[in-house]
Amino acid sequence: MKKLYKSTLVIYFIFCSLHLFATEAIDSAARNAHALLTQLCDEYGGRLTGSSQNEKAMTALEVSLREIGLEPKEQVFLMPGWERGDDQVWLTVPYSRPLRVAAIGYTPSCSQFEANLVDIGDGSIKHFPESVAGKVLLLDSSSTLVTREIDKAAFSRGAKSVLLVDREGGGQLLARTGSFIGESLHIPIFSITQEEGRRFQRMLALHKEVKLRIEVKSRCLPVKTKNLRLIFPGTLPERIIVGAHFDSWDLGEGALDNGLGVAQLTALAHVLNGLKLRRTVELVWFNGEEQGLGGSRYAAEHIGDAPVVAMVNLDMVGVPIAVNALGDKSLVNYLELWNSGRGVHKLPLGVQNINWFGSDHTPFQIAGIRAITFNGPIPRDSVRYYHDYADTIDKLSESIVVDSTTIIGDLILNLAQDNVLKPYRRPSAENEQLFTVFGLDRRMKAIGYWPFVNDVKRIIKKE
Repeated sequence: MKKLYKSTLVIYFIFCSLHLFATEAIDSAARNAHALLTQLCDEYGGRLTGSSQNEKAMTALEVSLREIGLEPKEQVFLMPGWERGDDQVWLTVPYSRPLRVAAIGYTPSCSQFEANLVDIGDGSIKHFPESVAGKVLLLDSSSTLVTREIDKAAFSRGAKSVLLVDREGGGQLLARTGSFIGESLHIPIFSITQEEGRRFQRMLALHKEVKLRIEVKSRCLPVKTKNLRLIFPGTLPERIIVGAHFDSWDLGEGALDNGLGVAQLTALAHVLNGLKLRRTVELVWFNGEEQGLGGSRYAAEHIGDAPVVAMVNLDMVGVPIAVNALGDKSLVNYLELWNSGRGVHKLPLGVQNINWFGSDHTPFQIAGIRAITFNGPIPRDSVRYYHDYADTIDKLSESIVVDSTTIIGDLILNLAQDNVLKPYRRPSAENEQLFTVFGLDRRMKAIGYWPFVNDVKRIIKKE
């Protein structure tokens, strides 16, 4: 018992000393990273995967890393892409004027047409009129359907298009993907402002006619893109992977989603440069996250037998109030010990263990690799603008980047020097349970991204 106590005490003091180092080293690196992000946002705008803005911004990031003596490597891959065109939705009845809209990713191009608008509420069967053929459907923001379900249901009933009412007020438009698997939608789907949507709902409830004219020039096309990787070799091949998606939607500048993660990862690169590490640390700026986790799926599928201890995902992580083991119990004890070692700087909500779907940790989990992220809320007056025109660098203060990166960097440095956790890959049966126990399977199946197939399904498919 005394031996175990002494070992725990030694690990505790290692955690404390590494925390002090991280606090001193990361501050200036995070400030420089915020300055670089400001340049990327203002000079290149939104970083939609496959766009020239994305490519130019990543080149600028790569140049900045080479200037401090680092050697980033490109991981090139192909994926189904989408390009926004000059799409037009006009109100023609009861009067004429253009509507402020944003086509959902993978909306196909189509020639101009006119159609009446009908309200389908939340999209449940009880809210569908008997006939919607040839109509444009108005779907309320309360809907729990994923876009793929909306598209299939509307198309099968002969609808011409769908307008999704935004969940945020203030004239905002929520950009998002229409397909996690890169397939073209059957019909055009748009995000419209909450104010327009509510007005149309009131008019339609009074049986007033609302007619629209629609033309779509956006298009689906294959794109060649790349992840950017930095490897900091340790004395051991055991690896810690830290990732953040580089791409964003094209409406704003992508400062919050996920310029914040881009800056945090860039600051970590500065801090790790020249350090002697026990474990190898790999930093990855992923592309294609917003359209279906393209870059992380490619990276996870090509990771081979690398001895990975954990993958840490940085996606819109504000100043952490908790660290999340993402459903993996084998990480909890280590994370609790790390948090205890922070002393007066302990995270107020400690360690959480809740899996969720929709970011770059998911493909690594499917590959059997343990994943970690943080509960790091971003102030409401900023985060409400993500995916919108107003997702700009002025919404992201330097202090958020500095304070969040200090905590994140503390964990990464401890993981890099730790000798407690061992590399581990979950078998397939445990992988499936990681998602079903948290009820994520329903959504994953609905969007077509469910990689687990039981024997019954295999037999049915073969027959």
